[in-house]
Amino acid sequence: MNATSPGALLFCRADTASVRTAALLLRERLLLAPAGPDWSVLVPEGKPWREGAEPVDRVVGGWAGALTVGVPWPVVALWWDADRAGCVLATGFRRPVGYTWLADGTPAGEDEAMHTFAARLGLDPVLDVRDLEPLTRPDEHADAPARLLGLTAVLSRHGLTMPSGLAPGEPAPLLWSAAEARGAEAVEWRGVLNVVRTELDAVEEGPLGPWLCGPRARALATAQLAAGVPLLAWAVARRSPGWATAAALLITQGALGLAYDRVRTWAQDGPALRG
Repeated sequence: MNATSPGALLFCRADTASVRTAALLLRERLLLAPAGPDWSVLVPEGKPWREGAEPVDRVVGGWAGALTVGVPWPVVALWWDADRAGCVLATGFRRPVGYTWLADGTPAGEDEAMHTFAARLGLDPVLDVRDLEPLTRPDEHADAPARLLGLTAVLSRHGLTMPSGLAPGEPAPLLWSAAEARGAEAVEWRGVLNVVRTELDAVEEGPLGPWLCGPRARALATAQLAAGVPLLAWAVARRSPGWATAAALLITQGALGLAYDRVRTWAQDGPALRG
């Protein structure tokens, strides 16, 4: 490595649809791509450390922690610069755990950190820890990038697949070019409305999607209205507050369901119609 080679990769143990919204909140230029059945990778452009605002390890550690706030999946961030390399594991509101190596691969972290790393990720306490422990011992044949590759080799047993061209130790611009050439999705902050729209898209792509927007959603909302209106009339005639409340909820849910479906349909079809 040299003085111009800082870089980082953030591996999220979730699919791209789940990671997309959290990544938008970082307000940084990122590329997002799958990294295995249950993993995604974020490739940062690296503006903060390229401009000298903060060292790469501090920036990436903050990003990893921010990505996991309020989500059930962890983030493993790999980073490197001219003098060192390391990993950071962030899991929700728990304090991140990390390990550092010097450029020549000399361990510069605490052995216990690697055990904590394995435990929080749910790795095998025997087989995986056995292969992680050599990373904390001197090895004249392993430099810092080799240490990071050794770490990802262990994670590969748990579904992580390193995308082609994304090698630890490469400068951020080269990583960006490699990810872009392979069709990685650009993730960039464009305001709060864009984040909300992205979140709604993610929900609608999930199992609840057909019940939120589309024919099923309209049928459900219509049925709620059809049941709620006569029930409300009956409850008022019988002076039954409990049934009146239930009827009001049905009517409200039905009305909101139809309104939501109408707005989302317009948002999706409107630009095409105007074009």
